Order: sequence, then structure tokens, then C-alpha cells
Amino acid sequence: MNIKHIFFLLLLISFDSTFAQTTLSSDELFKQARIAAFNQKNYVLSINLSKQALVTSPDYADVQIFLGRVYTWNNKPDSARIIFNQVLDKNPAIEDVYIAYSSLEYWNNNSVKALQLVNSGIKYHPTSKDLLLLKSKILIDLHSYKLADSTLNVLIKADPNNSDARSLAESVKDASSLNKISLSYDYIHFDKEFNDPWHLVEVDYTRTTSLGSITGTLTYANRFNTNGLQYEIDAYPHISRMFYCYVSGAYSGNEGVFPKSRVGFSLYANLPKSFEGELGFRYLYFTGPTWIYTAAVGKYYKNFRFTFRTYLTPSFNSISQSYSLNTRYYTGGTYDYLSLTIGTGISPDDPRNIILFNNGNNYRLRSKNISAGYRRSFKLNNVYITASLENQEYRFQTHGNQIDIGIGYTKRF
Repeated sequence: MNIKHIFFLLLLISFDSTFAQTTLSSDELFKQARIAAFNQKNYVLSINLSKQALVTSPDYADVQIFLGRVYTWNNKPDSARIIFNQVLDKNPAIEDVYIAYSSLEYWNNNSVKALQLVNSGIKYHPTSKDLLLLKSKILIDLHSYKLADSTLNVLIKADPNNSDARSLAESVKDASSLNKISLSYDYIHFDKEFNDPWHLVEVDYTRTTSLGSITGTLTYANRFNTNGLQYEIDAYPHISRMFYCYVSGAYSGNEGVFPKSRVGFSLYANLPKSFEGELGFRYLYFTGPTWIYTAAVGKYYKNFRFTFRTYLTPSFNSISQSYSLNTRYYTGGTYDYLSLTIGTGISPDDPRNIILFNNGNNYRLRSKNISAGYRRSFKLNNVYITASLENQEYRFQTHGNQIDIGIGYTKRF
């Protein structure tokens, strides 16, 4: 077989393949285009197959919208915009085109245009869960936290099991009001370790800024029949759509009642599938420094939020370990839930027990704890009550029980 025969044979094969492909229906071509995009990640082939489907059925809106999505994924936003506008000119009431077009503008940092599009879609589909969730994300990107919070509340009331909406609502709730004032009181009783109960009162003020929230806290404690004050500043600056962080610093002149100084830092990541991750450290100084490292992972599932956390405290010859599992069951909106926590060890983020890190080697001793709480909101007001029981090994193989009752009130404005 000479070169001419081989060339002719290849030409026939190519012609037969092309002919066979052109005889496929638009639905079959659309199916192949989806396989090429989702299974093979071959966007060029998917685009070509979608175009062939549109030759047969030029007004096939589902194929047009899909083609616009693939253009978006293939970093061709201008081509996607042309397709989406063609669909809107002929079919202005299709929900999916607003989702796709708004997402394109949102991903390309054009959230103002994205908000216009998603609002147009909501006019036709006022109860669309996808459009309301996307609108919330866009409003957060535009720092319109109050509107984002109200949009999420509408969505959560319509769909209480929406994990993505609850995850977003948790991240935006403290930023939804410019100001917040909180007051709390804890009464702590010991059956063996101490003769007198402890009292703890916290007053804090939070201000939301364009960079994130900033909180100033004044804490009063009466421990060992001694009064003390602690001054603290916390901030939650935004880094990107995925990341934000926690930065904290505290000082007290009443050593023994509080640590002399405390510093905290954590980096948070809003992950896919309604997951959240955290890595950070805490630094305490009493008569010497103590470093604690923390890691946590959280997950929203329907009306629940689960958070697993560990604190690791290195010493000369060992690492003290603390673990806790917190579960929230949301009974209504973002601020209404029941909570249950079980754990071992002491948390450096808990002002009730942080002083126990200063009791010699106590922070290496064993403890078990369980706590429950209920939080309820009334418009811009929020009240809560908590109760906890901790079995603490305060000396080697010597245990005592600690009971804590706490109440609190928050006003947002």
C-alpha cells in the first residue's frame, strides 16, 4: 500500500467519523459534551460538541447555558457573556441562566454586575434557593453584611436543612450589624478543689469595619477571694473569600486571677462542602511563657454544626493534649440553637478555666467535661444560658467536680 492509498484511507475514516457525528441528535451531542466536560475535563471538545448541537437546535437553551458555563470554566468569559445574553434576549425567565451568568461575574470580581443579574433572576424566581444563596455570597463580597444576613435568614427559614446557607450565616452574623454589646455572668462551684466559688463577668463591645470586626472586652473575675480585671482586644480580619483570621491580645495586672498577658492567632479557611478548618496558637504568660497550638475542623450538615478541636501544649518531655467535640442543633435562624460539648482537658480560650494553666503541672493532669447551652434571638436581641460539669484531676490521682452556670445577653444595633 503506497502513501496515496494510506492518505485516502485516513480521509475516508475521518469523513465517516464526521458524518456519523453530524447524524447524532442534539440531545446525544449534548450528552457527549457533558461527558467531555465533567468526566474528561476536555473543555475544547465539549465546546465543539455543544456548538454542533446548536447547529441542529439553535434555540436549545439548556445547551446554550451549558456552553456558556464551559466557556467560563475555560477562561473565556467574553464568549460566555455573548451566549448568556443571547439566552436572556429570548428567554428572560430561565432560572439557570441567571445562576450561570451571575456566577461568571462573581468569579471574575465583578460583583456589582453579578448582583444586578441575580436580582433580575429573583424577580422571576423569588423563592429560588440557588439564587438566594448566590446573592448572599455576592453581598458578602461587596461587604453588604446586613443585607447578606437578612437574605440568608429568608433562605434558612424556607430551607432549614441548607448546610451551605448556615455555614455562610455563621461567618457573616457578627458582621451583619455595625455594633454589638454583650454582657455575661458565670458562677463556678467546686466540690473539693476550692472552698469558695468563682465569679466571672464579661462586658464587650464589637464594631464592624470594612476589614472585619474588632471587639474590646473587659473581664472581671473573683477567684481565691481575690478580684482581678483583664483587658482584651480581638479582631477577625478578612483576607479573601476563603480565608479570614483571628487575632487577640489581652493584659492583666492581677496575676493569679488572670495571666499577665495572652496572645492568640488562628487562620480559618471556608472549605467546600460546608467544611471549615482552623490552625492557630495561643500564648500565655504567668510567671513564665506557655505555648499552646490548636487545630479544628467544622462541618455543617442540615440543621447541625459539628466542630472537633484539639489543643496541644508541648513541655520538656511530653505534649499535653486536649480534645473537644461541639454539636449545635439550630432550632430556627442563625442565632437560635441548642449546643452540646464533650471533651477532655482545658481550653486556653475558656476564660472560666484559663487560670488552671498556672497551677504548677495541673494542665498536664486529666479532666473530663460536658456542657450544654441554649441560645435564642428576639429581633436584634439575643439571650443564652449554659451549664457545664467538669471532673478535674487537680492533684495526682485526686479529682474534684466543677459546676458552671452561665447567662448572657447580646444587643446588636
